[in-house]
Amino acid sequence: MKFGLLFGFQIPPGSPIRAHEPYQDMLRCLPRAEELGYVSAYSVEHHVQPDCMTPSPLIALAGAAAVTERMRIGTNILLVPLYHPVKLAEDVAVLDNLSNGRFTFGVAPGYVSEEFALMGVPRDERNKRFEEALDLMQRAWTEETFSFEGHFYRVPECSLTPRPVQEPHPPIWYGVSGPLALKRAARRGATLVASPRHSLAELRAHYAAYDEEAARVGFEPTERPIVREVFIGRTMEEAERLAAPGLEHLFTELYGKKSAQGERELRDDQGTLITDEAAVSFETFKGRYVIGTPDFAISEIERYRDELGATEIVCWMHLPGIPGDDVMTSVELFAREVMPAFAD
Repeated sequence: MKFGLLFGFQIPPGSPIRAHEPYQDMLRCLPRAEELGYVSAYSVEHHVQPDCMTPSPLIALAGAAAVTERMRIGTNILLVPLYHPVKLAEDVAVLDNLSNGRFTFGVAPGYVSEEFALMGVPRDERNKRFEEALDLMQRAWTEETFSFEGHFYRVPECSLTPRPVQEPHPPIWYGVSGPLALKRAARRGATLVASPRHSLAELRAHYAAYDEEAARVGFEPTERPIVREVFIGRTMEEAERLAAPGLEHLFTELYGKKSAQGERELRDDQGTLITDEAAVSFETFKGRYVIGTPDFAISEIERYRDELGATEIVCWMHLPGIPGDDVMTSVELFAREVMPAFAD
């Protein structure tokens, strides 16, 4: 079992934390996290959010690459339809060179209507644009020269330089949950990364559909990364006191609001659809957090290992509004008292 860290750089409205501080927290955290045995660092992406949630993950990850030597860095997840695929292919190739082949390209089609309106991309085209853009990018990374004639993108004959360090290209992870998207992930030979917004029961269904299609096309996934909100304290009360406000913000401001607006379903731990973001609280989704003592974290992670076959837990510890020093206490405690239980 491997462990990584996820960064969203969020500041809830009204927080005394300033915008630059979460980025500095990441730069201070990662060298120590690498020493402690964390193997990866990822950044999320969203735009025009009131809490400063990462609008430029590749830039943030360039900083992460500069302060680490061995950790994989990656997007988890980047919203492909909001970019021109040639420019995105170039940026990914540069970042893979900067990190000396340590980049993982986690991708999704996106769902937030305001983001598509901002970029002038029709939201109802997002899935087709997503797949076509990835087709184009894979050709750009692997062919000496290429041209492309698609429905959305047309590229004259050219050659992309520099090429990525990794061959044939950086690994592609799909952050998706819809039935058709799960099948497309398997057909592309992409790793499926599990979102923290879904319960264990939902993830079980997602992986069953993905595995079925992977078997049909002869693809054998070797990785099963799962993202969870994680925060460790000496007592349950201490961990919940620090983490609960940020989790309520995250699940209300983005996930709950978009479910209430009908843009993307969110269901509580009992499977009830969220139709009013004001009804969301820390307790609503408590069954999917890993918030508590080291012993509690071990028992929860064992569930994801045993029931889903998780190979990596991506820990979203830098939750909205938690000061960096408090997060580092959790990072250290998790490494000392949780990670050794999964050393084999």
